[in-house]
Amino acid sequence: MTNPDPFNKQRLKHQHNWVQKLSDCQARMPASSSMIVEGKITRMVGMTLEALGCQAAVGVRCEVESLNGESIEAEVVGFNGERLYLMPTGSIHGIQPNARVIPSSKIYEVAVGDNLLGRVLDGTGRPLDGKGHLNTTETVPLTGKPINPLNRAPITEPLDVGVRSINSLLSIGRGQRLGLFAGSGVGKSVLLGMMTRYTTADVIVVGLIGERGREVNDFINNILGEEGMARAVVVAVPADQTPVMRLHGAFLATSIAEYFRDQGKNVLLLMDSLTRFAQAQREIALAIGEPPATKGYPPSVFGRLPQLVERAGNAEKGKGSITAFYTVLTEGDDQMDPIADASRAILDGHIVLSRELAESGHFPAVDIEASISRAMVDIIDKEHLRVVQKFKQIYSTYKKNEDLITIGAYTAGSDSRVDQAIALHPALMEFLKQDMDDPTTYAESLQRLVEIYELMEQTQTALQTTDPFAPMPDQDAANGATTTSTASDEQDNIANPAGVLLP
Repeated sequence: MTNPDPFNKQRLKHQHNWVQKLSDCQARMPASSSMIVEGKITRMVGMTLEALGCQAAVGVRCEVESLNGESIEAEVVGFNGERLYLMPTGSIHGIQPNARVIPSSKIYEVAVGDNLLGRVLDGTGRPLDGKGHLNTTETVPLTGKPINPLNRAPITEPLDVGVRSINSLLSIGRGQRLGLFAGSGVGKSVLLGMMTRYTTADVIVVGLIGERGREVNDFINNILGEEGMARAVVVAVPADQTPVMRLHGAFLATSIAEYFRDQGKNVLLLMDSLTRFAQAQREIALAIGEPPATKGYPPSVFGRLPQLVERAGNAEKGKGSITAFYTVLTEGDDQMDPIADASRAILDGHIVLSRELAESGHFPAVDIEASISRAMVDIIDKEHLRVVQKFKQIYSTYKKNEDLITIGAYTAGSDSRVDQAIALHPALMEFLKQDMDDPTTYAESLQRLVEIYELMEQTQTALQTTDPFAPMPDQDAANGATTTSTASDEQDNIANPAGVLLP
């Protein structure tokens, strides 16, 4: 049997003595003081920094010393054994090998207060508008506090968004969370701005996340204006910012909205866009080694989305609400895009914008067939719901037979439902159109819908009492309508493409 190594035994004794001395020193230190163990940068790949020699929790801020002596802020986004993964919140210029890393125990917080109204902030909560300090004393966590789902107030009150097609056919409730789904250049930002101006809310919080920097000035000056900006807070994190800052911008806007909601106010939260938020999380996750799952998106992305979206909505009974609109970019107009598909599952409805309608000059380009408001049945009466269903049935009937109608292959009188859809199609399309500078209140939207319903009933009655095989009268080439006289010659009747005379 061999004797134990005397050098190893001596080394263990030496280490034990040092540990004991450090423990004694720590015991003699005041309870309020703490030692900061610094580390150093050992590796940098892309935007990810690896640090050794220090420990910190995920989400904690660290300071990295640059070449010129300035400190660069970074957030802990992961770890592997003794290695910390950091993601800088700003520029990485000047970081060199073995740069000092100084952890802190500070987590990210948001300065909140009424002084935020009328201000434009970056992802860290600092003002961008040059109007001086925010002069706020209260702070809230960036990640927010979850609400017991059993304590949330139900969605029972309709919200006027100023858009006729949405007010009447996709009625939205106060405290609902909806997505605006569209490809690039279809008009989702314009529609979002339209709802910003015309929606009735005490406070508006706008998060411009990962979009073009040009849109910030355009949104503030041309969409919000002085009147709208007086009750708004804008958080702007353009596409050239780091992925950590894009995540922070979305969480910051939500935390501000939560603060005003807890003050009993009705808040409108607009975020453009949820897709850029997901892409920022994808960049971070892939950088620290998380394997991709669906089309390059790691699993953590689909965990982050509900963490953000679930913070909106109604608070406890008797408090305020957050009605949230999130734009979702469907790449290549693919409605089964992973982020679009995941967003539909966690939102209270979705409004789909059609490129075909947008290219034909139809605004807003809302695809009524593909859109839905899940809270609609809880905030409207049965008569309203019946009219909406009738409208969608007629609209869908025309869309299904549009190719046959366009090429002239459909024969009038073959199907009374198609005849009715052809007769009503111009009126339905006119109802769905709306100029962006012409708001329509909730009451006006319902009144227009009632008028459309009356026209539906008149058309159906005319089809039932008119011979469908009667010869089609001559049509006016200018407007496609035919004017003819009744037996009494006292009123005009409008002939639809099927040749049916309507009262």
